[in-house]
Amino acid sequence: MSELDIFTAAGDGLAVEHFGLAEDGRAFVVAGPFAKAMGYRDAANAVRVLDEDEKGTQIVSTPGGDQRVSVIFEDGIWELIFRSTLPSAKTLKSRVKAILRQLRETGVVDTRERPMSELEMAERYVAALRRNAELEPAAHAWNTLASGEGDLDVAGAAKILSRDPSIKTGRDRLFDYMHRQGWLFRNGHGRWEAYQDQIENGRLASIPKKHKHPRTGEIVIDPPQVRVTVKGLQELHKRLGGSGPLLLAA
Repeated sequence: MSELDIFTAAGDGLAVEHFGLAEDGRAFVVAGPFAKAMGYRDAANAVRVLDEDEKGTQIVSTPGGDQRVSVIFEDGIWELIFRSTLPSAKTLKSRVKAILRQLRETGVVDTRERPMSELEMAERYVAALRRNAELEPAAHAWNTLASGEGDLDVAGAAKILSRDPSIKTGRDRLFDYMHRQGWLFRNGHGRWEAYQDQIENGRLASIPKKHKHPRTGEIVIDPPQVRVTVKGLQELHKRLGGSGPLLLAA
């Protein structure tokens, strides 16, 4: 696999097609995909920290035809990479170097697809099998939840609720909210527990937990884990002011 092939394999949406040379010879990258690869929410958030000469617009080819889009010039590219605290920034730096080097040497980036070797095809096949094995348990859990028969831990419930544009919450905030709503209380050890009436009305579930003592090997009973049912999710979605449908699908 060549340096440029790494762009396709990285899987962060940044591709060689997003790079180019301006008429004045400056290298640039399309701001949208580069910002996403650097961990920014969108291009506007990324270019906000750049000087005016580090950003601009260029006409580039897109599936919908030639369009003028926001771009980041080479100095801005390095500025965002150096600012980044992402673990992937170092790898991204190497990828960008490879692209810019080819742009300077040839004026273009070769995007022709290189035939895969038998070894590469085998590696991709094995990777796909591993990915499917990882996704199968999660897919089963989602299908069970969507059927109305399952439940989620509070962190998972918060993630689903936060899919609604009108709701912003997290694990701890959702615990506190359910406490204020009279669904939960803290026991003598400071652990969250569900009130019995919330279990009986089907909004919450209480799952017994246990672990083996590392020294004695004895089974130790832990405080039960609070779980949120589909009925509980629907009620929380309504109380928190959800404006869209409750999206249970993965």
